[in-house]
Amino acid sequence: MDKVFGKVRSLDAYPKVNEDFYSRTLSGGVITLVSSIVILLLFFSELRLYVHKATETTLIVDTSRGETLRINFDVTFPAIPCSLLSLDAMDISGEQHRDIRHDIFKKRIDSHGNIIDVRQEGIGAPQIEKPLQRHGGRLEQNEKYCGSCFGAEMSDDECCNSCEEVREAYRKKGWGMTNPDLIDQCKREGFVQKIKDEEGEGCNIHGSLDVSKVAGTFHFTPGKSFHQSSIHLHELLAFQSDIYNISHKINKLAFGEYFPGVVNPLDGVQWVQEAPNGIYQYFIKVVPTIYTDIRGRTIRSNQFSVTEHFKSLEIGPSQLSPGVHFFYDLSPIKVTFTEGHTSFLHFVTHLCAIIGGIFTVAGIVDSFVYHGRRAIKKKAEISKFR
Repeated sequence: MDKVFGKVRSLDAYPKVNEDFYSRTLSGGVITLVSSIVILLLFFSELRLYVHKATETTLIVDTSRGETLRINFDVTFPAIPCSLLSLDAMDISGEQHRDIRHDIFKKRIDSHGNIIDVRQEGIGAPQIEKPLQRHGGRLEQNEKYCGSCFGAEMSDDECCNSCEEVREAYRKKGWGMTNPDLIDQCKREGFVQKIKDEEGEGCNIHGSLDVSKVAGTFHFTPGKSFHQSSIHLHELLAFQSDIYNISHKINKLAFGEYFPGVVNPLDGVQWVQEAPNGIYQYFIKVVPTIYTDIRGRTIRSNQFSVTEHFKSLEIGPSQLSPGVHFFYDLSPIKVTFTEGHTSFLHFVTHLCAIIGGIFTVAGIVDSFVYHGRRAIKKKAEISKFR
């Protein structure tokens, strides 16, 4: 057993020196103290990096198919009343959504930006007291109401029981409603008076859209949109001015959910119209993004970049209507962000490198200082004897 211990003892890479041969110096103590402080500072620095999460970014080809894209928006138009403001969306696949009302909220605001009224779109039209029946008489007791569509019916059984249903029937026909006072439903609901009451007001519109994940566009325009001779037009009521101020402020525009570190470049952007009439266009490049946090929770969202352009329209008849248009396209590259910690072995390796490196450098410096002082002392003693 003693032989075994003797062989193990011969492998000792750290031979010990008898304490009688130690020589402790003031310079050595200072160097040791300084090196210990440096090691302590570097230790806490590495510990902070180890405790805090790090984000790794990678780029991959987006191979997803059949997904939908959620667009969250909050836009304020200080010079367009809510009764005229409409939202349309379409994409390159041919899918179209006109005068979108689902999940859309509008706030009437005055010229100072104060909120007058809040309403959710698409809930339904007001009830009509004693509405005009299709045959021309008034609705009698127990008689089912079936309002006229005033020539826009697709079939004999079709009914238009509200002003909004008449406007929708006109839109499907490609007609624009120019005089709502001639429509009994609109007259009974006070549609014209409601629009006149909102003159000089603005509108805040916010909500979300779920669209197919393909290139497309959505836009805010005054008047309900319709098609006539394959041309996309908007219903501009006759009692309104031909000039519309499309000044606007984008309070929020995001494609998908929020995730840490996302920057939406259009948030807070404001534009004031100076030309009489025009179209303001935003061209957006959407980059699909996947964010995975430290707990493994995955958020599928998007980032985007944007350029903008204003196109002035001449006053008078035109195939284009004033408004704010957002054209978006999708990038084929997907960005992934993954949160994580530095591995424990990596942390230990860095600590060993710090401690070993500092002590090695400190030992070299101490050796130079010690031998330098001895050499100076030896020269002094020789010169003294001479």
